[in-house]
Amino acid sequence: MIITKQKDLKEVLKYLAGENSIFLIGCGECSTTCRTGGEEEVKKVKEALEKEGKVVTGYSIPEAPCIAAKLKMELARNRKTIESSDAVLVLACGLGIQSVKENLRSTPPSVPPGAGSRPRISKGGNKPVHVGCDTLFMGTIDSKGLFHERCSACGDCVLELTGLICPITRCPKSLLNGPCGGQDKGKCEVDKDRDCAWILIYNELKEKNKLDLLRRIKPPKDHSRSTKPRQRSV
Repeated sequence: MIITKQKDLKEVLKYLAGENSIFLIGCGECSTTCRTGGEEEVKKVKEALEKEGKVVTGYSIPEAPCIAAKLKMELARNRKTIESSDAVLVLACGLGIQSVKENLRSTPPSVPPGAGSRPRISKGGNKPVHVGCDTLFMGTIDSKGLFHERCSACGDCVLELTGLICPITRCPKSLLNGPCGGQDKGKCEVDKDRDCAWILIYNELKEKNKLDLLRRIKPPKDHSRSTKPRQRSV
């Protein structure tokens, strides 16, 4: 899950300066769970913008705005409303925001003679797209509703060797071969309230009778696997 938080309304209003009619797009998955871009949150933003004199022409909550096929269906349903708006405000993660921007560009149903199949930009594709949320991290949600960062998407997973606890993410120094000299009574020197990731790893491997895995020296990370931007085919 991608964890987000809504931007302050004052910051958003700066983005919308000179644009009076706004179409809102949320997210039916991660941002709904984070309560930053679900229907309830989108309605609250709508009310807040209207109090500031903006006209909200409508809103949409795509199931997953980062998935082009699903997003395009929602954009098609709301195409006329979007085209009549001055701008689009997206309450989703950075992936969803960029996906909205890219998928507002579409090939029209009919292509003029001689134009071939060359894609054309619709009126919606020219709309300014604005950011309504800050993207924080990939995380899990516990039974208390707290979000925890657990994976850094490094492209070279070591979880099999570390008791399914990621040292790249949960150790502030991303150490690969045991704790630093700063851990004290199982706590991290960077944050005294945080458990040392490598103590957690040790205890987990000990419980599973797999302490021999600690003797395997893990080489430095192959950062070529996380060279950005990355892509892969389905």
